[in-house]
Amino acid sequence: MSIATILLQALTAEQIQQRQDSIRAGAKMMIETAKSDPETFWQEVGKATLQFGVKVLAALLIFVIGILLIRWIQGVLKRAFERRSTEPTIASFVSSFVSISLTVLLIVISVSTLGVNTTSLAALLAAGGMAIGMALSGTVQNFAGGLMILAFKPFKAGDFIEALGQSGKVIEVNITATKILTVDNRVVILPNGALSNGTINNFNGRPLRRVEWTVSVSYGVDATACKAAILAIVNSDKRVLPPETDMDELYKELNISAYQLSTVSYRMDAIPAPFVALKSLNANDITFVVRAWVRADDYWDVFFDLQERFYTELPPQGFTFAYPHMDVTMLNK
Repeated sequence: MSIATILLQALTAEQIQQRQDSIRAGAKMMIETAKSDPETFWQEVGKATLQFGVKVLAALLIFVIGILLIRWIQGVLKRAFERRSTEPTIASFVSSFVSISLTVLLIVISVSTLGVNTTSLAALLAAGGMAIGMALSGTVQNFAGGLMILAFKPFKAGDFIEALGQSGKVIEVNITATKILTVDNRVVILPNGALSNGTINNFNGRPLRRVEWTVSVSYGVDATACKAAILAIVNSDKRVLPPETDMDELYKELNISAYQLSTVSYRMDAIPAPFVALKSLNANDITFVVRAWVRADDYWDVFFDLQERFYTELPPQGFTFAYPHMDVTMLNK
């Protein structure tokens, strides 16, 4: 069913016929009055014109004042967003949405000031909205998803996220879709409807992250000495945060606002010390788990740098890495 068909169904055939008859009757009455009493006719025309002119002036005045008021509201919103350092995408969308909504309301008020019955106009707008909603159901779902993302802020522009089977840096969040830039420089567009209902892994959701490694060495090594060697490598990297870190100074350095720190589970009271423990006894080796805390921006650099240092610095100290092998014993008879 087309949009035009749905709009026409808002008015029944009987209503259309009644209006046509009313227009014919009014036109016939005006012609008869003009013939029988021209002076009275022109007086009525002048009076009606004057009344309509006053309504037009009132409608124009309301429209002009409304436009100025809308611009003032936009200015207030802009200043509020700047004070709170709101993400530009969110600020732009909210400002545009408020402006469009208030402008539509202002037009309806201005038209009603002219004496036009806005009931039919409202019915047409409602029918049109329903028709457009049915035709663009997927877009409406993405629109709603965009509102949820903008309201609850599971991520922002610049965050590295993993969602809908894709991972990358968020470069744009608009009302219907989110664009991410993958590590191999591809732009992937994720629909907000599915994104808001799916699982989102935000790697930059907190300013601090824990790095974890697993280090497997051969059986027979001194576990205590191996743990000490691993811990020495970890502590020697200045990017690894020590337990005596001043948290207030750290959050100040990272430019974390007091509002963010007041949210649930955002602030850490202290940094846990780097940790090494024997994790498992495997068929051919033993595995140590290593954990340390770093700034979120240092995560991958620290991970790869220390991974390489484990490989190059542990074997010279006698902690060799295991590999799958089989011992064969031959008996001479």
